[in-house]
Amino acid sequence: MSESSAKAVKSKIKPLNNEQIIAGFNQLRNEQRNLASKVVEFEADLNEHNLVIEALKEVDQSRKCFRMIGGILVERNVGQVLPSLIENKESISKLIENYKSEIVKKGKEINEYMDRHNIQIRQEPIAEQTIKEEVENAGTSENQPSSSGVLVASNN
Repeated sequence: MSESSAKAVKSKIKPLNNEQIIAGFNQLRNEQRNLASKVVEFEADLNEHNLVIEALKEVDQSRKCFRMIGGILVERNVGQVLPSLIENKESISKLIENYKSEIVKKGKEINEYMDRHNIQIRQEPIAEQTIKEEVENAGTSENQPSSSGVLVASNN
């Protein structure tokens, strides 16, 4: 592309006004928030799968159990359900990793957008800080003890 044609292209592109820049920035942030909320949702599903898998490992493989498939309760046995639960768990884990990489890409996109349009954030809202903390802690959630609804008395 020659220098004169590059100038012609730039002159045809209208510069964005402040409202359009802010709207674009907010859209990018909302997309990142949606990705982060999906990660949290899938991690909850993953935790539920882990709990069910651990419970079913202790049970006789021929024992009757029920599974919800597409809103319909289906009767199966543990031997049929357990492998599909393990497969679903692995799929959810891969999906979580994909979403986390999308969050990182979106963060880079937001930073580039901020640099390009010289955007500076004075103070972040509390909700934005919470989302960032969730995303940062998402990778370490396996190391933290989970709440399973069981109360244990301490010996203090």
